Amino acid sequence: MNRVLILSIFFASTVLIGQGKAIPINISIFNQSTAIPFTRFLSTPIHPGLQVGTEFKYQVKENSRLFQTANISYFYHNYLAQGIGFSTEFGYEYRLKFGLSISGLLGLGYMHTFATTEEFTFTNGNYERKADKGNAKLYPSFSLDIGYYLKMADNNSPKIFIRYQSWAEYPYSPDFIPIMTHINLHVGANFFIYSKLNENK
Repeated sequence: MNRVLILSIFFASTVLIGQGKAIPINISIFNQSTAIPFTRFLSTPIHPGLQVGTEFKYQVKENSRLFQTANISYFYHNYLAQGIGFSTEFGYEYRLKFGLSISGLLGLGYMHTFATTEEFTFTNGNYERKADKGNAKLYPSFSLDIGYYLKMADNNSPKIFIRYQSWAEYPYSPDFIPIMTHINLHVGANFFIYSKLNENK
């Protein structure tokens, strides 16, 4: 677990250092659930998660843009697992004149999950506690979001959004269920921070 946290910090530092003066930051909290995508919107009980990331712009027009994200996420599902993930997404956003925006994103990520309950193995007639080193997973994703820009005249305007993210975890349980589908419902914001170090160059 410690190695994964160290890798997370390194990943975040590398991404932020590589940005220009205005560094885009995306932060969202989300509810994670195991479900077939587009059959549920909000499920209970709540299984909380946090995602932090940034964006790279490829093409920007008056009412649309193409972009790529780089994200770090964490979720805690008390009946299933907790996981730390690294992902990137390619997105297209269409922005209306009064500030409303609609986006679609396709992503791929790596996740390391850890059991949230104790696990045991049956060895020599006894049950022994099993050390949890975690499991490596790939997770493709598809997301749709609705956002609102707070300052229409500002190219670096803050934006609030609601995002519906569907994703698949592979491998989940190779001997039983190879793929498990999930849904994350995000509520978050995009904003910019400014690097004084880059301004002085």
